[in-house]
Amino acid sequence: MAAEPHFAAVDRHVFDGEDLASVRTQQLRFARCSFVGADLRHATLDGCFFKMCDFRGADLRGASLRGTSLAGCDLRDADLRDADLTGGLLGYVNTGSHPYGLTDATGANFANARLRDLQVDRVIGWGG
Repeated sequence: MAAEPHFAAVDRHVFDGEDLASVRTQQLRFARCSFVGADLRHATLDGCFFKMCDFRGADLRGASLRGTSLAGCDLRDADLRDADLTGGLLGYVNTGSHPYGLTDATGANFANARLRDLQVDRVIGWGG
């Protein structure tokens, strides 16, 4: 993932359970990728765009997600403690089939996360 050039598209890749701790990449576009249970602690994913990606149970503690867009993503039970989401977006994808396409943050842990200028639009389970 770190070897991909800026603005590269990553489509339908499965990263489930992978150790991606401290990976550094920027401005990649992920579509329908799965990160279920992945270890993304202290990863740098600034400016990346995630569309319809699955982060259920992923460990994103201390990750840098500055300016990152998560649209229509599943964040259920993800651990985002101490993550930096400054200037990011938690939003939706208009699929025409409500509620499919909404980001789901049910059970996600945002304790001590930096949420300055984070835009939140139509997120299920958002209590931030």
